Amino acid sequence: MNQSALIDMKWRRLDGRSIDLPIVEAVRSTLVREKEAGHKLKVCIGTDSQVRGKITEFATVIVFLREKKGGFMFITNYKNEQQMSIRERMILEVGKSVEVAYALCHLLDEHKVELEVHADINTDPSFESNVALKEAMGYILGMGFVFKAKPNAFASSACADKVC
Repeated sequence: MNQSALIDMKWRRLDGRSIDLPIVEAVRSTLVREKEAGHKLKVCIGTDSQVRGKITEFATVIVFLREKKGGFMFITNYKNEQQMSIRERMILEVGKSVEVAYALCHLLDEHKVELEVHADINTDPSFESNVALKEAMGYILGMGFVFKAKPNAFASSACADKVC
């Protein structure tokens, strides 16, 4: 997947309605609309994957949290037929989240919206995903983003998990 492929993919809302604008424009109009409605937002971006036979299915979400008023999310799904280790899959998930965060960070800064990147990686060493914790944390923090891992990474471990 090339650098802009993920942000150029088809995005949708949880109810299935398609987002017809390019994702950066859809986020921009969402930020303006939410601000005009008096909501203070935080955005959390996460990716999860499920291996199904020889195919790995991914879901990336942009979660908009309204302070004390719930939230909503934008979703994109895609598949990969390449076999990979758990470490490779975790780093690929993080890479997809960082790609979206990087495409949106200037917009979020402009609107003074806090951003977190969530990794579906367990901080407990007894879990398989933990093999990628240090690399994922270094990658996300090195890009200048706020990093969250399980159990605090709800965008990836709960939201993306439900739509993967």
